[in-house]
Amino acid sequence: MRPIVALLVMLFSLSARTQIPTSTPDIDARVEVLLKKMTLDEKIGQMNQVTGDISTGTNVAQSDMMSQIRSGHVGSVLSHTNFDNKIKMQEEAVKKSRLGIPIIFGFDVIHGYKTIFPIPLAQAASWDLASIEALERIAATEASSDGQNWTFSPMVDLSREPRWGRVMEGAGEDPYLGARIAEARVKGFQGTDLAQPNTIATCAKHFAGYGFSEGGRDYNTVDMSEQRLREFVMPPFKAAADAGSATFMNAFNTLNGTPCTMNKHIQEDMLRGEWKWNGMMVSDWNSVGETMVHGSASDVVDASAKCLIAGCDMDMAGGTYMLGMKKALEEGRVTQDQIDEAVRRVLRLKFQLGLFDNPFLYLNAKTREQNLEKPEYRDLARSVAAESMVLLKNDGGVLPITPSSPFKKIALIGPYADSRGNKDYMSFWTLGLGMREYDSTKVVTPAMALKPALEAMGFEVTVTQICMDAACTEVDYSAALKAARDADLVICLLGERGLDCGESRCVSSLELPRGQETIARMVSRGNKPVVTVLFNSRPLVFPWITENVPAILLAWQPGFEAGNALVDVLTGKVNPSGKLPITFPRNLGQVPIYYNHLNTGRPQETMGTMWTSGYLDSSVQPAWPFGFGLSYTQFRYFDIQLSKSAISMDETLEVSINVTNTGSVAGTEVVQCYIHDLSADIARPVKELKGFERIKLNPGETRKVVFKLSKDDLRYWNQDIQFKADPGKFKVFVGGNSQDVKEVEFTLR
Repeated sequence: MRPIVALLVMLFSLSARTQIPTSTPDIDARVEVLLKKMTLDEKIGQMNQVTGDISTGTNVAQSDMMSQIRSGHVGSVLSHTNFDNKIKMQEEAVKKSRLGIPIIFGFDVIHGYKTIFPIPLAQAASWDLASIEALERIAATEASSDGQNWTFSPMVDLSREPRWGRVMEGAGEDPYLGARIAEARVKGFQGTDLAQPNTIATCAKHFAGYGFSEGGRDYNTVDMSEQRLREFVMPPFKAAADAGSATFMNAFNTLNGTPCTMNKHIQEDMLRGEWKWNGMMVSDWNSVGETMVHGSASDVVDASAKCLIAGCDMDMAGGTYMLGMKKALEEGRVTQDQIDEAVRRVLRLKFQLGLFDNPFLYLNAKTREQNLEKPEYRDLARSVAAESMVLLKNDGGVLPITPSSPFKKIALIGPYADSRGNKDYMSFWTLGLGMREYDSTKVVTPAMALKPALEAMGFEVTVTQICMDAACTEVDYSAALKAARDADLVICLLGERGLDCGESRCVSSLELPRGQETIARMVSRGNKPVVTVLFNSRPLVFPWITENVPAILLAWQPGFEAGNALVDVLTGKVNPSGKLPITFPRNLGQVPIYYNHLNTGRPQETMGTMWTSGYLDSSVQPAWPFGFGLSYTQFRYFDIQLSKSAISMDETLEVSINVTNTGSVAGTEVVQCYIHDLSADIARPVKELKGFERIKLNPGETRKVVFKLSKDDLRYWNQDIQFKADPGKFKVFVGGNSQDVKEVEFTLR
């Protein structure tokens, strides 16, 4: 049994796959009994979420927390880290408020809680659903043991926008991959019983379209057709809903002119209507109040009414419902039934979480001590960090570094050789460690792991840490040049600060920040082999490195085990298998660039061809395509076959291909299956991912991989918002990335 799967089995039984019910007759009955006892003020209080000791948004007014709780005016507390204070808050709620309704504690558990894993975009690069589910099982165990009941995760926003700071928080650009990862994350966090003390409720976010904000700016405008919304944005949300996500969070942005917090079409008509989801909807930070800033609500009464009617049950952080909901009812803007329905959803979640039966279920000091930061958690963190790394280039077989490699002196150079600040190798979203202050000794830096590991292999290793807190200077470049001249191999460690990754961390340039590409230029002057390791949270552009450096490893922000995972990959203990979940552009001008684009009437095959859709000064091709990633071995794809050349609407097509490891070491390949509809009602993407499989092959080993396609895989949303499949011809492609594929054609009758 694989170690990752073994750990997952230990943490949570894989055999149970039933969706968690959002209600049961017993819970519904208990909710109704309690609802009849509540005053209007207490009901509105349950719809109110107040902030704890961490702020992740604009300043909001706060009154005394304990008095609010005693008055029944707090349904949930957001982002509170002090364990003892949470016990006191819960005691106030259940012992001193009139009805004793417990509090839900919500928290952003994004890529680990106390044990920090690779950022979600990096995890997506593993294409390993079992690993991702296992990570969330650990995160849920740690967070729940520290008193958190509810995570504002998974973020399932599809995005084609690398300038967006939150692109690191999602699964990339593809709706199919995003949907499968959304399912895995919900299962990992929630298990099959939310009343168990080691599970927490999920919150699929941000509903909807947030990843398509104009200019790559947080909180900005989104405008798209209904067809595109359903085709690309909604599949991961639908998957999260089908997997039983207990809650959803609406988005900050406007969608086609309407703030999502008051967007009845997506919340009531689609989510609760078409999809039959009946969980609880929470706003984002003060997004109810921000409808007034958008100009879509005139005052707190108007904002409260419009957001409640649209389906928003709980107001996060802003207190707008507390200020405006009662008057909205008095003025007839909302009904008592609408308020009651929102409160039912809040109470139902608290019953699901077991809080009424044991309000201190998640506040046990002994459980907390037992479950936080176990050594086996770091084992999985290291494994997945290595599995997530993507080898972009390895000309001349510079990597892996082995005792027989043709050099003796190795120089580690760059700002991320041995950084101990800025939450480097992580992200802003590691809130379980605090906002900025954390114990940096828990992070294994590259130098901490690489230097002793390489020295044990017989190499002389030096570390030159430069450009730490500001742009590189001539002094930094001189230090890099000197260190490189004295070495036989240079490992250049570049990237982004951890605190530059996450919400409100958008950028206008995709170049390596603070002049870092010049470091690579400097260390390459001596014609020594150079390996560039990139610690980034988004697709970046690094054209000189791409063209001139022989080996490039994309390490992302890999978490606590950054250095150890890097050792595993650079020395060949782990053969890299990561594949890009998002396209890397050649330059900023290509953005947005994505693999599943529509063809134009004049596609450009060769740069410079006139009267085609292209640029005068750049290729239209990406630097690195979706699904791309190299290995220390090679894989040959051959003999692609179909079970039939034509299928009817009720038949299933089998697509098979043989894959051989033609190299000298074992390796894992992610085999990817795409389709292209040649005869639809509307233009269809040139490729659409419809399946993938991770396979491990020994040298010389061949395996047949089989994908099954049915009518459901061939359906799409047309201009009349019909979800359908059309008779006609299709192409199917199989390969190791979205560009290098074998193809065959079939007909749907």
